[in-house]
Amino acid sequence: MDTALDVRSALTDDELRRLDAYWRAANYLTVGQIYLLGNPLLREPLTPDDIKPRLLGHWGTSPGLNLIYAHLNRVIVARDLDAMLVTGPGHGGPAIVANTWLEGTWSERYHDVARDEVGMAKLFRQFSFPGGIPSHVAADVPGSIHEGGELGYALSHAYGAAFDHPDLVVACVIGDGEAETGPLAGSWLSDVFLNPARDGAVLPILHLNGYKIANPTVLARIPEADLLDLMRGSGYQPYVVAGDDPVVVHRTLAATMDRVLDEIAEIRRRARSGGVVERPRWPMIILRTPKGWTGPQEVDGVQVEGTYRAHQVPLSGVRDNPAHLAELERWLRGYRPEELFDATGAPVEELRTLPPRGDRRMSANPVTNGGVVLRDLALPDFRDYGVDVPEPGQPMAGATGVLGPWIRDVISANPETFRLFGPDEVASNRLGAAFEVTGRAWVAATVPGDDHLSPDGRVMEVLSEHLCQGWLEGYLLTGRHGVFTSYEAFIHIVDSMLNQHAKWLKVTRAIPWRQPIASLNYLLSSHVWRQDHNGFSHQDPGFIDHVVNKKAEVVRIYLPPDANTLLATMDHCLRSRHYINVVVAGKQPAPNWLTMTEAIQHTRRGLGIWEWASNDGGIEPDVVLACCGDVPTLETLAAVELLRQHLPDLRVRLVNVVDLMRLQTDTEHPHGLTDNEFDTIFTQDRPIIFAYHGYPWLIHRLTYRRNNHENLHVRGYKEEGTTTTPFDMVMLNDLDRFHLVIDVIDRVPGLAARAAHLRQRMVDARQAARDYTRRYGEDDPEVAEWRWVRETDPTNP
Repeated sequence: MDTALDVRSALTDDELRRLDAYWRAANYLTVGQIYLLGNPLLREPLTPDDIKPRLLGHWGTSPGLNLIYAHLNRVIVARDLDAMLVTGPGHGGPAIVANTWLEGTWSERYHDVARDEVGMAKLFRQFSFPGGIPSHVAADVPGSIHEGGELGYALSHAYGAAFDHPDLVVACVIGDGEAETGPLAGSWLSDVFLNPARDGAVLPILHLNGYKIANPTVLARIPEADLLDLMRGSGYQPYVVAGDDPVVVHRTLAATMDRVLDEIAEIRRRARSGGVVERPRWPMIILRTPKGWTGPQEVDGVQVEGTYRAHQVPLSGVRDNPAHLAELERWLRGYRPEELFDATGAPVEELRTLPPRGDRRMSANPVTNGGVVLRDLALPDFRDYGVDVPEPGQPMAGATGVLGPWIRDVISANPETFRLFGPDEVASNRLGAAFEVTGRAWVAATVPGDDHLSPDGRVMEVLSEHLCQGWLEGYLLTGRHGVFTSYEAFIHIVDSMLNQHAKWLKVTRAIPWRQPIASLNYLLSSHVWRQDHNGFSHQDPGFIDHVVNKKAEVVRIYLPPDANTLLATMDHCLRSRHYINVVVAGKQPAPNWLTMTEAIQHTRRGLGIWEWASNDGGIEPDVVLACCGDVPTLETLAAVELLRQHLPDLRVRLVNVVDLMRLQTDTEHPHGLTDNEFDTIFTQDRPIIFAYHGYPWLIHRLTYRRNNHENLHVRGYKEEGTTTTPFDMVMLNDLDRFHLVIDVIDRVPGLAARAAHLRQRMVDARQAARDYTRRYGEDDPEVAEWRWVRETDPTNP
């Protein structure tokens, strides 16, 4: 490919002068945010009182971000582009804030920060200041969908934003430190899943300024030929812009921007001309400029510009060191603010006319405030997909397999606003019905025998939980909907990404102009209790514990016990807004307990007494058997049958929990039960034997304030597992039906003595079940084929 550029023709001398002035203005505003508490336009000589007492921020990446922002604005105006920016080096927050103020969006969102001297002073004061704004490109910043506090996710967010936005160009700045992370390294392959005929374009800009906080960066030090090969091998055509002379860099970057956007336009034209859609070689830019460019060359005789020392605050002793204070003033005045801002402190007319107008501004693009463009999904009536349950426990059907046809029809009904994400596990998790109407997104090569690969595929499968999470976040943040399905144990891979998204949701609830987005929905199948074939490495329900740590107004956790309840739960989740919904459901054939009408009612309650499985007859029970999760529910009901058979006079109340957060108090979580409601269901003084899907101590944590907590005894996963049979797996963790009966005998006052023989039989039954597996390699049919028999309920003959 011919990569020669006509550098001189991209900019006239006047355009160059104005573009450079805009860049200088953004740099001035950036430095002002880091340092200044007062005297924003330097109308007087700087004094220590003008300087913030705590100097926070990152200068090193900021001049490069300002350069990129200014040049993107030029091409947006010239080409009337629909564009947005994802800023990987989010610690360069003051640079992006500076640009949003220059183009007017900041003042539109925050009316007290006008584009004048008073507003500039507020802009400077608020940055990294108590009661102000964070130092990163946080949710407070118009145009941001990516804070960039934790590195690694910029490019996956950019691709997620581009999916199904055919006219959008998503520029993504990747810092050379971020480029060293695993998630970002995997993100380069996202171009395999981007369909140029129906999706937007992503323009990666790898900004190599050479250093992290204290070390050189890898990609800045490897031979350039190796770097170019790395990018080409990932499917990109790299263009290098390098230098430290502003004039040369401006001209080269402008010509390069024009070249790459011409190529993007041509890729789109070819893909949308009706021919075969193939994987193009997308352009990308490698930008090499000095770290801390235009800042102090030296400080105290030590080189700063172009070194790691420019990463944060180059002059750290400004209040106490007169030489540093003088150097800061020289630095600021070097941008010639008197040429950039008029007598009122507003950007001069020449600068005000440079940025795009209205929604064309990257900081005002509606897709960056996804709730503005969000539309409700067209959801088929989930009741039409349910299982007919003539009796509790009948028929046997895998919950996610029943859900699959509904998901299929959700995809069909929402061909531009819904996608299903999963790391090579969609079919494994029994959602393969989706492939009846769509394929797996794929624009790379195909060979005979490939299964459901299509450039138009709505199923996003890649063996990277990081990519699935990042794509889905970008998709949601720009106004669409989706579901992420994963094996339960390996969703932990995105624990930290969930942290960041939960923080974003929490913060944006308090930002009036941010509109609620669609919820992030996890469907976790292949869960801990049915990973008996894969073994210990696949057995971990701890993601729930991690999610519970997030703010109560953001997180919701559901463990539906059967297929109909799963359908009702997923319909609720896809209609919800601004939450993180975690749904855990099994994929293996299992009993179904509730009719569709009962399942809807049960889902709405969040938890409830199953009267058909209880024999307390409306009076206070001797014991409460509670369960949460499909396998715990099965074992609890089997325990109830054993108790009825052997201790028919024992009054048992069975409580099933779907919405885990109902266990918290209403003062701690919006879904929580009041103390009176909790006492009514669980009693104030009777033993509670709770069979739980995950780690037992989470139930104690959620209920520690309840009146009857001292009588609560929880069974769950206690980090015992291996490759074994399903029932042996529950026995390893003392969650089996026999152990639950033993718990009842041990905990109900006065029962131990008269039920000693039964207790011994339960111990023997456990051993017999284990011996059977060791001899035959499968569970005893009496256990594996157990079914609930309604006639065992004496209150319902």
